Amino acid sequence: MSAFTLSRRTLLKSAAIGSIGLSAGLLTRRPAHAEDLTIGIIYVGSRDDYGWNQAHAVAAKALAAVPGVKVVEEENVPETIAVAKTMESMIELDGAKLIFPTSFGYYSPFMLDAAKKYPDVQFRHAAPLWKEGDPTNAGSYFGYLDQAHYVNGVAAGLSTKSNKLGFVAAKPISSVLSNANAFALGARSVNPKAEVQVIFTGDWSMPVREAEATNALIDAGADVIGCHVDSPKTVIQTAESRGVKSVGHNASQANLAPKGFITGAEYKWETIYKKFADLLAKGEPLPNFTGGGYDLDYVQNTAYGAGASPEAIAAADKAKEDMRAKKPIYIGPLKDNKGNEVIPAGTVHAPYDPWIDQINFLVEGVQGSIT
Repeated sequence: MSAFTLSRRTLLKSAAIGSIGLSAGLLTRRPAHAEDLTIGIIYVGSRDDYGWNQAHAVAAKALAAVPGVKVVEEENVPETIAVAKTMESMIELDGAKLIFPTSFGYYSPFMLDAAKKYPDVQFRHAAPLWKEGDPTNAGSYFGYLDQAHYVNGVAAGLSTKSNKLGFVAAKPISSVLSNANAFALGARSVNPKAEVQVIFTGDWSMPVREAEATNALIDAGADVIGCHVDSPKTVIQTAESRGVKSVGHNASQANLAPKGFITGAEYKWETIYKKFADLLAKGEPLPNFTGGGYDLDYVQNTAYGAGASPEAIAAADKAKEDMRAKKPIYIGPLKDNKGNEVIPAGTVHAPYDPWIDQINFLVEGVQGSIT
């Protein structure tokens, strides 16, 4: 490959765009036709990161297979003015009518500013950030992965021999805490002796710390490891190298652990992408927010690996059906890991209850601190 490569951010500056080929970070699916609906998808990292970005890339591939849809992509776009330039070029050069900027830091001010500049283009962001007063051609979508992590926990609870489970987490914010808690509650629903130890690394992508945390959990006796970090690759590979079982997060990591992988919590963005493309093609309005879990086919669990026992598979399959039926995860009485009652007896928090988005504790049975 030539040392000189181009991205969308530099293409817009070229006076000879028509004669320049696209390379490296710029990805296109197939030639455009006049009737195609063009959709742009932007990644903050590599689209084959075994994590957050790959989950969106898998959906992009499915979307590109839809007749009449052209998908343009760019990876490794920082959460800076660079993403503004990428969005602008997708609109100006490719004629994109819908943009999916997939990283948290893209939303404000970059996506919001772009939505104001291009009122005839739709922008949808992969986190529940849209609020009243934001541009009406902007919006958010979200998959509630706590449901799939509950299934992970059920499978893990019946796969452990030590009754000690580990969980490597990025930051103690509500979405991460909800996934860790759901993992623990799933495990303890089938194995009351199971305990979960959580280690926070401090950031979304810190491979060295993730490896250290995984090794520390295994050294402390954990024989199944779960996680919530942007790319679980390091966690899963470290667990496999230590002969320990694992459950995944964001996308499929099954081929990283051929001996110990059990299952994983995955986003199914394909459902949302295709829904939005269909609405746009019909000239119908897109929702400013859509969110859901198993009941709307917005999340899924990775196909079972060699680490899953028949007993674990049967129980996890039952848990999936429970999630599709909107069975609640958070049911009182429930205490946090400091002994404080957080849900009184008789109280049930249904899926998508706003209470879940405000979780600021670890449940009983989880070792770890959020401070």
